[in-house]
Amino acid sequence: MAPDASSETYIAIGRILAPHGVRGEIKVESMTDFPARFAVGSNLLVEGESRSRAVIQSRPHKEALLLRLAGIDNRTQAELLRDRHLLLPRHEATPLPAGEYYSDEIEGLAVITMDGRPLGNLVEVLWTAANEVYVVDGDYGEILVPATSEVVQEVDLGRGIMVVKLLPGLAPELEGDLG
Repeated sequence: MAPDASSETYIAIGRILAPHGVRGEIKVESMTDFPARFAVGSNLLVEGESRSRAVIQSRPHKEALLLRLAGIDNRTQAELLRDRHLLLPRHEATPLPAGEYYSDEIEGLAVITMDGRPLGNLVEVLWTAANEVYVVDGDYGEILVPATSEVVQEVDLGRGIMVVKLLPGLAPELEGDLG
């Protein structure tokens, strides 16, 4: 099925980091809490392509996964996929528990402090071993916000905002202003 923005939306579940070896394997950073999405037989869409590809081999490798996708048979073909995302149709996404969100649901939210001070927009979600980190870009520059319940106080998708409690050291350039 070809991606059609008018009828289907997609979510990123992985990012292709690099080719691995000479037989078309790719090293993938998982961006999902559901590793079965990368199981042999799964179908994934590579960002920028119109048809999904079957996963024909999948195995863990250090902090990542090594995948072989149908039609990718050598290192040259695999290299062309570098830095692209692996996508899943939104309707196939596993429903998340209350208070958890897919990256595409929160990217673009206006981020404000508890006292209403605008910090900017959430532009990217970074996946780290400890927890996700939200990259907020605005008038104060780039601020890295840990995605923890101590920091993130409220997410209101309807209003398009995220309310955060900045802890000491998170945004030193603001500490004098937040007094």
